[in-house]
Amino acid sequence: MARNQSPFLQFAQYAGLRAVSGFMQCFDHEQNLHTAAGVGSQFYRFSHTRRRRAQRNLSLSFPDWSQDRIEDVTERSMQHMFQLFLVDALIMPRLITPDSWTKYIRIGDLGPVLDRLIKREPIIFITGHCGNWELLGYYLAVIGYPIAALARPLDNRYINRWLLGLREARGMKIITKWGATPELLNLLENGGHLGFIADQNAGDQGLFVPFFSRLASSYKSIGLFAMRYDIPIVAGHARRLDGSFRYELSCSDCIEPKDWADQDDPLFYITARFNRAMEQMVRAAPEQYLWLHRRWKSRPRHERQGKSFPPKLIEKLRALPWMTDDELEGIIEHSNASTKR
Repeated sequence: MARNQSPFLQFAQYAGLRAVSGFMQCFDHEQNLHTAAGVGSQFYRFSHTRRRRAQRNLSLSFPDWSQDRIEDVTERSMQHMFQLFLVDALIMPRLITPDSWTKYIRIGDLGPVLDRLIKREPIIFITGHCGNWELLGYYLAVIGYPIAALARPLDNRYINRWLLGLREARGMKIITKWGATPELLNLLENGGHLGFIADQNAGDQGLFVPFFSRLASSYKSIGLFAMRYDIPIVAGHARRLDGSFRYELSCSDCIEPKDWADQDDPLFYITARFNRAMEQMVRAAPEQYLWLHRRWKSRPRHERQGKSFPPKLIEKLRALPWMTDDELEGIIEHSNASTKR
């Protein structure tokens, strides 16, 4: 939505969305999920630019996949996106309650996380645009461990106010990005829990680390907060089960302060590791990732300047404990190809 829209047009959009929402509440949520998937399929067919972008991202991330599989996962990804926006976001306050959440949520490997929560120890949570990225924070608030999540406000102030009320209905606090640093620091200093959607493109000034064998720009703030306050980063994921409103919550990684203590470049290590954790989340259910978003839009300086891959960056990548020779070669190959273009 454009930021310079008139208040009248913004209110018209809000009224239309509320009308659609009210109409859908007349039906069972499983029926609505089926309808939303149909809308996603139509979006796949007619939104040529976004379909091509998603397919390109998939083909570069899974080079061994056939074209048929890429097309199938692209369509299912768009179906999932509309199920999230049109159904899940609206019914979470009604279905996920202290008394009923067990009907819809299955707990996976969250033991270490819950132990820290019980002890009231501060944690930084990260997730990506995979599965239901709102649900983990929402669930923690429902069971009595509220989390503050950083989010960009929507341009339409009426829709933003309405969705903000839904997201905060059970105690989760949403902090807008603009001027948020003092509030975030105060939260962490007082033992709070902070959440980020960590696969956002951070622009040309971000820290470039591997994500599906391509350098991707990531925000430095997550690692800097963890290093400043010596607190762990937990990578969590809510994966949809059986195409219904049922999810499994799991932890793909927990990065402890001791893990980066002896690293030559701890910020690079932390950022690369939580991107690796998000990649593992996506590989678990690639059809539930938002492949149309521009994760790899910004490029590192050496690519923008048409230069060869920096030797210092090669050494940083090689020093990552999980890096293999084949993966490193693939990262350099992708980068060199981008430089030539």
